[in-house]
Amino acid sequence: MTITQPDIAAMIRIRGLRKSFGEHVVLNGIDFDVMPSQVVVIIGPSGSGKSTFLRCCNGLEQAEGGLVEICGQTLVNEGRMLPDAKLNALREEVGMVFQSFNLFPHLSVRDNITLGPRKLRGLSPAQAQTEADALLHKVGLTHKADAMPASLSGGQKQRVAIARALAMKPRVMLFDEPTSALDPELVGEVLQVMKLLASEGMTMMVVTHEMGFAKEVADVVVVMDGGGIIESGSPQTIFTKPQQARTREFLQAVLSRA
Repeated sequence: MTITQPDIAAMIRIRGLRKSFGEHVVLNGIDFDVMPSQVVVIIGPSGSGKSTFLRCCNGLEQAEGGLVEICGQTLVNEGRMLPDAKLNALREEVGMVFQSFNLFPHLSVRDNITLGPRKLRGLSPAQAQTEADALLHKVGLTHKADAMPASLSGGQKQRVAIARALAMKPRVMLFDEPTSALDPELVGEVLQVMKLLASEGMTMMVVTHEMGFAKEVADVVVVMDGGGIIESGSPQTIFTKPQQARTREFLQAVLSRA
């Protein structure tokens, strides 16, 4: 199922994407486009292939079949991945935020953010610090610049992880269940940062169980089950008039727990 707009090049273009782990088929042939500045939210039951789909979009998982083009480059085509040097360069354009924060525990918040720009973008320490401080202001953590990760709450750690990804000046941001490891009262502060990025026109793909975020922020909601996309559309369509019985069943189960 494909969402396209005429005469605009897709930021992410996926055709026939397939992935298995041994005999277990995880992705069974996905076709999808993500347009510039579009926010695509991916929902569905556990084990439906959502996270694997996302990881195939930046080469963390190598698809066995199909095509993935991102930021105008072919990431993988029928199992052939970009060479490492080009893959690493492409990943600088594709920020990724995981469930776990993956911060360097021995580095301060500011140093976690400046490391990539200094090593990979070639910024001077002063330039990197200026950009890091601006990003910390954006995510509401200016006062934590010199703190160590161990002293932060889960929500603060995730906001630092978002700032660190943004420090590489990505054209696309991928979020893999960014709030699932957080206490409920900390979820809102992370979603607020993501809403800000969406309002600024960042192209985003988000795997989440936060249905309120999907309703409010998504341009397109994608429903996955059994390794495929069973339907996609606007939040209004998916949440009020879903076409598939499996979608209705999933939403009823999720929303009844909210």
